[in-house]
Amino acid sequence: MVTEFFILLKQELVITAIIFLLLFLKLGKDRSNESILTIVNFLLFVNLAAGFFGSQEGTIFHDMFRTNSLIVIEKNILNLAFWLISLQSYAWLRTHKHVIEFYLLLLTSLLGMFFMISSGNLLMFYLGLEMSTIPLAAAANFDLAKRQSSEAAMKMIISSAFSSGLLLFGISLVYGVSGTLLFAEIPAHLSADPLHILAFILFFSGIAFKISAVPFHLWTADVYEGAPVAVTSFLSVVSKGAVLFVLVPILYKAFQPLAGTWYNVLFVLALVTIIIGNLFAIRQNNLKRFLAFSSIAQVGFILVGISASSAAGMASVVFFILVYVFSNLAAFGVISLVSALAGKENVSDYKGFYATNPFLSWVITIALFSLAGVPPTAGFFGKFFLLIAGAAKGNYWLIGIAALNMVVSFYYYLRVVKAIFMDSNEQPISRIAVPVAPRLSLYICVAGIILTGLASFVYDYIYSLSYGL
Repeated sequence: MVTEFFILLKQELVITAIIFLLLFLKLGKDRSNESILTIVNFLLFVNLAAGFFGSQEGTIFHDMFRTNSLIVIEKNILNLAFWLISLQSYAWLRTHKHVIEFYLLLLTSLLGMFFMISSGNLLMFYLGLEMSTIPLAAAANFDLAKRQSSEAAMKMIISSAFSSGLLLFGISLVYGVSGTLLFAEIPAHLSADPLHILAFILFFSGIAFKISAVPFHLWTADVYEGAPVAVTSFLSVVSKGAVLFVLVPILYKAFQPLAGTWYNVLFVLALVTIIIGNLFAIRQNNLKRFLAFSSIAQVGFILVGISASSAAGMASVVFFILVYVFSNLAAFGVISLVSALAGKENVSDYKGFYATNPFLSWVITIALFSLAGVPPTAGFFGKFFLLIAGAAKGNYWLIGIAALNMVVSFYYYLRVVKAIFMDSNEQPISRIAVPVAPRLSLYICVAGIILTGLASFVYDYIYSLSYGL
């Protein structure tokens, strides 16, 4: 029994051990930032590698905590994303005063996400969600000398508090009508009763804030712009990925009796999220705000895949988030380096960038092509699987409008590429010396963008784990 406990909680326990090691490191003798970053990146790699060995399926704490092969893969994707973000943050963190505190905040947030993904109970889900959100608000304010960073943290706290209120209200109504907090027992007590539908809408509204679905997206661009690039990367990829990972099984299982209702909700939200995200992305000059609205549009495509209510829908979401990790982090990796070493974050600053930084130019271009869905990048296959899954419902208006919006997105992604390769600049960003750690992360991201889509067994494996769940 004790052995099973440690195996099922293996990934959470490894992160907890890293947190304690960092606390001891903080209390010990002073070390250089370079040595701390080397130690932390090694520990994060060990954490990533450990996730692929010795896992098993099961539940503990009276089904409050559960794990299976698909959940393990989801956590490994988040571990990979966090390790890549850590590598990319090297140039910024090596001159920062509070390196260990940065990792303590994000590791605590990641731990909360893991508990949320493994939750089999509404209470465990909410505790994991709050544990993941509160440290992120503090991390958004990590550039203490910048007013924008403090403003980003304040907006995130206010929006998170509001969304948590809606979520808790929804949870209380779900518990009131069902008499249970366990996801497995809730469906037997739900029906198309107006009170049950209200409970779902309140619950889903709280989740929609976390994934920045329109009209619950208003905090996103300001927080992305004000937060440090590393925190923005974490919010864009890890935080949203974790919430989407847990949203799919909750809709497919706990709220399955209300499938007709939540399909209509997803239909409307997917369309307005894609359209609004695209329209506002066109207007942006700051690259972090640009990628904020890009990520909003991507959430719309994910909602199309979720609407399938099938194993293909689940597999397409997990596969797309894996692709999104490589694509978005490749773009943010370049932005992070340029921001840390040159202090530039606007699209106009990247004019003539290719003349001085060809390697970084090609990395961000490949990333933008993948985000746009240009073949043969993995982003094309990711969106293709999402649309094919959504098409199984036979609502071709939804698929058609989503596909047309992919064409619209080409404009604003290619606008950045045009600035990099075609526009001239009398004072382009000077040549940037890329440290080893960020360079490694960029190589991994580019390889992931190219190979993940072409290696069909990746999607097939995820689909095999999704079938029957």
